[in-house]
Amino acid sequence: MKSAMKERFIFVFLVAGIGFFITGFIFQMLGPLFFLRNIPMKSVEELVQEDVDAEFYQLAEDYPDEFQKAFGEPTAAAYAAALRLGRDIYIKEACWHCHSQYVRPIANEPVRYGAVSVASEYQNELEMPVLFGTRRVGPDLIRESMVHSNDWHVAHFYDPPSVQPGSVMPSYKWFYDENGRPNKKGLAITAYVQWLGSWHRR
Repeated sequence: MKSAMKERFIFVFLVAGIGFFITGFIFQMLGPLFFLRNIPMKSVEELVQEDVDAEFYQLAEDYPDEFQKAFGEPTAAAYAAALRLGRDIYIKEACWHCHSQYVRPIANEPVRYGAVSVASEYQNELEMPVLFGTRRVGPDLIRESMVHSNDWHVAHFYDPPSVQPGSVMPSYKWFYDENGRPNKKGLAITAYVQWLGSWHRR
């Protein structure tokens, strides 16, 4: 009798546990969709209508042949295409694994990386899903715009220790052509990284 009662309790707790798990999973999945559906999100086109960053024009001047081949003229449409591609490369190459894009309100983070991140910075197509990152092997990049020049980034992606001694970041030589000049990927990732935090300069 005690054994049957014990088995019944185990079964009830098992079913209840599975039920709570499924319920929690559904709410975790549907909750954000329900609560965030009315928050306005800017498209990339809306972002670049506000301003095409000077660094993008500088890329076109510094690498005219490569830029022309990759994006044509440095227009708002070309900038939008470069930002989309740059973000895709940032995700594909797992840059987000070592670099976060979120300045937390703790310790000396604002001293190192700038103002604490706010929700409005993430209300655009390029920040969805938000790339908060997993850990910080490298610095936070949400305020990277104008911290370094285009040339610094181009050299850094090609050979990180050459500009940042002791860097453990790998080389991304496939971002360059046979002459060591940035190809479409190299130009796009540089444009994307230089865009991060540019809204603080406007």
